[in-house]
Amino acid sequence: MTTLAELPLRESLRGQEPYGAPQKHLPVELNVNENTHGIPADAVADIAASLAAVVPHLNRYPDREFTELRTSLAAYLGHGTTPEGIWAANGSNEVLQQILQAFGGPGRTLLSFTPTYSMYPILASGTQTAWHPVPRPAGFRLTADGVDAAIRAAAPDLVFLCSPNNPTGTPLDLEVVEAAYAATDGVVVVDEAYSEFQGADAPTALDLLPGRPRLLVSRTMSKAFAFAGVRLGYLAADPAVIDALRLVRLPYHLSALTQTAAVAALRHTDEMLANVDRIRAQRDRIVRELPALGFSPCESAANFVMFQGVEDTRRVFEELVARGIIIRDNGIPHSMRVTAGTEAETTAFLNALGELGERGIR
Repeated sequence: MTTLAELPLRESLRGQEPYGAPQKHLPVELNVNENTHGIPADAVADIAASLAAVVPHLNRYPDREFTELRTSLAAYLGHGTTPEGIWAANGSNEVLQQILQAFGGPGRTLLSFTPTYSMYPILASGTQTAWHPVPRPAGFRLTADGVDAAIRAAAPDLVFLCSPNNPTGTPLDLEVVEAAYAATDGVVVVDEAYSEFQGADAPTALDLLPGRPRLLVSRTMSKAFAFAGVRLGYLAADPAVIDALRLVRLPYHLSALTQTAAVAALRHTDEMLANVDRIRAQRDRIVRELPALGFSPCESAANFVMFQGVEDTRRVFEELVARGIIIRDNGIPHSMRVTAGTEAETTAFLNALGELGERGIR
């Protein structure tokens, strides 16, 4: 059998590993930051009926400009966004990839602050964009002065800021975004995949878009909308940026089914987001209760908590799996990440972690 090493692979991809968390189907799955509450029944019925109406017409290509979806997304986002300044793709990962295809590439550099979303360097490698990681300070919270200094020193072509940050959950102050934008002539992307979990009144980089044509704000329906299986990410930016992304997108890249399902879901925004407060409550509960179990949770504004003080992450991971619970060993020494699920799922996780501690497993 031929091996990968025997293929004429591009040199920059040799030795790389694909992104992916373990896919284990267990009673309690808290490892990939999904919304474990599921989709409300009324929304399910509307989505199913809408898809049924589209199926007879699947012999035709979908709307290449996904006009109705962009209009719906702009209405949802508010903050002065318009359909002309909205883009969408198959998950926010594809949105980020298209940004790098348009503004990155050979001879160009992407800077971000680590630890952060592990797809960033993978997307950079796939588009032959140089990856420039800058370590975060203690506590993981970025400052305007620190970001300004790092960007001016490296002079990158793109800057990715994750808000709240994955995997740490750290929130991002808007003055940090302003400092990043002022420090570069390149593109600044604020990845707000978990933004809804900060709360309805939390600051968002959407407010900074006017007058900043190089600022892009990425979102997703995977998390708060419990729509991970649909793969719908989107972006708000200056309309000129949208024109740039049209240059690199594949023809008809969003299927008619994806567009229809997303538009139907957005008709039920209040119902779809009804569980966000419940998830935030479980997140805060995890943060409160982990110290009593001997762990140090990080500040989190997302739907997950990273906690430190784990002596043997592999052992803890395997012991939890044996109990029907999976969380994320994210490769950061002595740290793990757990999604805030339902009350029952959170209870199962905390009880299991407590049982491990009683056996001296940490």
